[in-house]
Amino acid sequence: MKRLISLVVAILVAVAGLALWSAHLQKSQGATGDNTLNLYNWGDYIDPALITKFEKQTGYHVNYETFDSNEAMYTKIKQGGTDYDLTVPSEYMIEKMKKANMLIPLDKSKLTGLKNMSPDVMDRSFDPGNRYSIPYFWGTLGIIYNDKFVHAGEIQHWNDLWKPQYHDNIMLVDSARDILGFSLVSLGKSMNTTDAPTLQAAKGKLDELAPNVKAVVADEIKMYMAENEAAIAVDWSGEAADMMAENAHLHYVVPSEGSNLWFDNLVIPKTAKHFKAIYAFLNFMMTPKNAAQNAEYVGYSTPNQAALKLLPKAVQNDQQFYPSEAIIRRSEVYQDLDPAVVGMYNDLFLEFKMYRK
Repeated sequence: MKRLISLVVAILVAVAGLALWSAHLQKSQGATGDNTLNLYNWGDYIDPALITKFEKQTGYHVNYETFDSNEAMYTKIKQGGTDYDLTVPSEYMIEKMKKANMLIPLDKSKLTGLKNMSPDVMDRSFDPGNRYSIPYFWGTLGIIYNDKFVHAGEIQHWNDLWKPQYHDNIMLVDSARDILGFSLVSLGKSMNTTDAPTLQAAKGKLDELAPNVKAVVADEIKMYMAENEAAIAVDWSGEAADMMAENAHLHYVVPSEGSNLWFDNLVIPKTAKHFKAIYAFLNFMMTPKNAAQNAEYVGYSTPNQAALKLLPKAVQNDQQFYPSEAIIRRSEVYQDLDPAVVGMYNDLFLEFKMYRK
């Protein structure tokens, strides 16, 4: 009898274990309950306290998964087998997802916070009329410099990076479009060029920059700059904000001749199932108080003009992260280029990285 009881107990334990594992697996892949929201976002791109607040306020449970590139996000959703309700692509990827019929149009009758958005971030070429997307954060590509090594005013333009005094002292973010992009701007060309000879010229100019380049890195660039490992870096505005929070000697400049102006927007992929939760979350994130809290946590520029008014005056007036209209007009939004052209950008950038070694 004891053996039988032991066997029954063992079976019950095994069944319970399987149930727990099944629940864990369901959570990791995105639960399907009506009270669920499956959010697919960039890493560290929302204040976790806001997720907790949303869950307590609405009763919905948020499954949060992250990606590290637009391309990785696109591929995972395109391949199927996911239940994501919301994701956060950049502007050119929104164009690509629209072309691939991967997005669901917004039901604006269910949105209460669009009036809070700045007109400057709405109705952009990648989504006319914001049929599919709601601005989440925006920013620029620019130059970070350390005043221990670089005097104020020495770095104002992209061409300043080629000065010989910065030998082995510049870090570049590992991004083909951005690095070839600023080289194109330095030549007076478009960051969206598809012309092969023009791209070759931009790559040739990057080769001339190679002696000044200490490293081409990804997220580590923030740590290196915070620890005074280089005088200069080229990176995005939000990354610059993180660096500057760690090191008061760091400053951010958007060259006056222009740069990349980027937008990350919330969209509803065709994998979405939990529409009540989706619209509850979108309205929650467009509430000025919540948007302001998120901007303070993430460090990127908020598109929510009502939220901006809640941020400190020093932030509102900071042209490092809220640049002048003149600079914005001269900056470009990346377009979704033909795959062959994207391949050309990637190949040329890879050649540059190999050359500098």
